[in-house]
Amino acid sequence: LAASLAQRYIALARSETDPRYLGYAQAALAPWWRQAAPPVPVRLLRATILQSTHHFGPALQDLDAVIAQQPQNAQAWLTRATVLTVQGDYAQATAACARLSTLTTQLVTVTCLASIASVTGRAASSERLLDLTLQRSSGAAPELDSWAATLLAEMAARRGENAIAETRYQQALARQPRDSYLLGAYADFLLDQRRPQDVVKLLQDQQRIDALLLRYALALQALPGQQTAFLAAKAELAARFNAAMQRGDTVHQREQARFALFLQQDIAAAVQLAQQNWAIQKEVPDMRILLEAALAARNYAAAQPVLAWIAAHGVEDVALQRLVRQLGPQDGQKLSSAKKAGAL
Repeated sequence: LAASLAQRYIALARSETDPRYLGYAQAALAPWWRQAAPPVPVRLLRATILQSTHHFGPALQDLDAVIAQQPQNAQAWLTRATVLTVQGDYAQATAACARLSTLTTQLVTVTCLASIASVTGRAASSERLLDLTLQRSSGAAPELDSWAATLLAEMAARRGENAIAETRYQQALARQPRDSYLLGAYADFLLDQRRPQDVVKLLQDQQRIDALLLRYALALQALPGQQTAFLAAKAELAARFNAAMQRGDTVHQREQARFALFLQQDIAAAVQLAQQNWAIQKEVPDMRILLEAALAARNYAAAQPVLAWIAAHGVEDVALQRLVRQLGPQDGQKLSSAKKAGAL
């Protein structure tokens, strides 16, 4: 009963992008939470909660223990792959995805692998395979269907194929119109396309979710005649981020860095938040906000870890490539090191 309740809270945390539901899930598991070896169903849920709150080390310990007891547990392998991908451990993440091939559907396996391949220099081939697999996977679970469709839209956007990305985002929204991750990804795409009015329309009724309120505020900031609404959204975001900091919640550190940089114009705070976020997770948006903050601060040293990461892993993304060019070398030594790293 407790595991079932916790599972429902975790689903709510994902759909609402609200970490408070993770606290409710943890409370449901309280009798077992501090046990060294709780029952496998509880341990897997504990790992999921730990992963969702960015406690990646303990999450991996629990997942490894679950897999040791149940090596055929597909959810454990998938969650392990997710954690390792976010951390940037692409080799181990790929190995975890590969284990899924005999445990679950082809769509799960291919989407898992494509999420890694898309940031390790194999975007085009993995995108084609995922597109074909999704077309062949009619009747997939809605959340899986949405995951694959959203990733396909993101992959097209990263290549600069905006018309394809637009079509895919619209198709994904038709399937899952309330998916908060999808709404955030599409809002970011629209902001990049300088379509703030479309963002306001998209997120008009979604402001209870912090990450979506941020996109809504960014859109209002870009629109004439919206100063009052913008200031209200900005004040609400400030209150929410302050409350999160008081709770010790770092789940939305990436969004907080964007808030500091673009809405508060507090460049120093944005650099610090983006660096703290980069130490924990290494997805494309994490790369982007650190490069954006470093560029605003004219702080090449802050950008260097991301520049080296992009070069080392062959990350393909038109927005990142633009930032790399804008950061450009400021002296001969910088030019030499950047060329040596392959970042420029």
